[in-house]
Amino acid sequence: MADRRIEKLAEVLVDYSTGIRPEDKVLIQGGAVASPLLRAVLARVLEAGGFPLTLVSLPGAEELLFRHGNDDQLTHIPEPMRVAMETYDAAISLMSSENTKAMTGIPPEKMVAASQARRTLMDTMMARSARGEYRWVATLFPTNAYAQDAEMSLSDYADFVYGACLPELDDPVGYWKAFSAWQQKIVDYLAGKETVRLSGPDLDLSLSISGRPFINCDGRNNMPDGEVFTGPVEDSIEGHVRFSYPTTFQGRRVDGVHLWFEKGKVVKATAEKNEPFLLETLDTDEGSRYIGEFAIGTNRGITRATGNTLFDEKIGGSFHMALGAGYPESGSANRSSIHWDIVCDLKQGGEIRVDDELIYRDGTFLIDF
Repeated sequence: MADRRIEKLAEVLVDYSTGIRPEDKVLIQGGAVASPLLRAVLARVLEAGGFPLTLVSLPGAEELLFRHGNDDQLTHIPEPMRVAMETYDAAISLMSSENTKAMTGIPPEKMVAASQARRTLMDTMMARSARGEYRWVATLFPTNAYAQDAEMSLSDYADFVYGACLPELDDPVGYWKAFSAWQQKIVDYLAGKETVRLSGPDLDLSLSISGRPFINCDGRNNMPDGEVFTGPVEDSIEGHVRFSYPTTFQGRRVDGVHLWFEKGKVVKATAEKNEPFLLETLDTDEGSRYIGEFAIGTNRGITRATGNTLFDEKIGGSFHMALGAGYPESGSANRSSIHWDIVCDLKQGGEIRVDDELIYRDGTFLIDF
């Protein structure tokens, strides 16, 4: 029997997240294992009058490129991807890995070289998105690989994913519209503020948000969603943070990341697992040791870490920061070929002060929004 949740998720992605209109050029991409959701999204885009381009990747294709590709092949940007980033109206991307550890044996320098080559595409996408010319959303199709990372059965993990994306199955679009209105109150409160101070176990950070707007992440770019973020003043971050949750970037899991900042720059970094990969990635380019994003997670429906950043960074009671590129709409001027979100729990003694006022303690806002 068909899973009704797949049709409902396609509805949210097409009608709400990207708002597809007649004659919109729409890139749809994902792995073959996600074919049920790919088909549902394709059908919904066609019903909306869009012009779809569907790119389906084969299992293991990325690993093959990095294992057998030479330098020119690793840094080559296929022309269809360049055209899509520069001219398409929208993109719907489905994460659908069948082996989240496939890239573990790839030398870090190869990953860095590929990231550097794609910097122009990232800059183009972020700039067009900030101008409202390019609407995009990323979501996840449940696979055995993600379920194993989360230490769940596939059926339990699917319930977790759809529960986070579709809290009200009969009216998911209505739910996300109401969530957006609630979260906008937080954004409005933070408007015009100057400083943020975070403290807690293994956490002592200060940063400036002067002149930097917060963005309401309400399911338009990520599904599920639930965060407010800004681009902190690039040279303002001081202090240190040990991130609570493991993080995965470019197929590599890194545990126990601890970063020290001076004048906005990471001057020291350690990790309990895969530290060499962390250090190599930090040296990707001139912007990779600076922070492009500071965010507070607000999704109370995501109650545990599962090893996937799409969900972990939204955990209510957490904050995260992104190494590298910032989003222009948040005021960030940091440019990089990487954007690596790393998440820290605040529920065990964490505090946030804004302009010296305590607004958040133990994972909960002290202000009634």
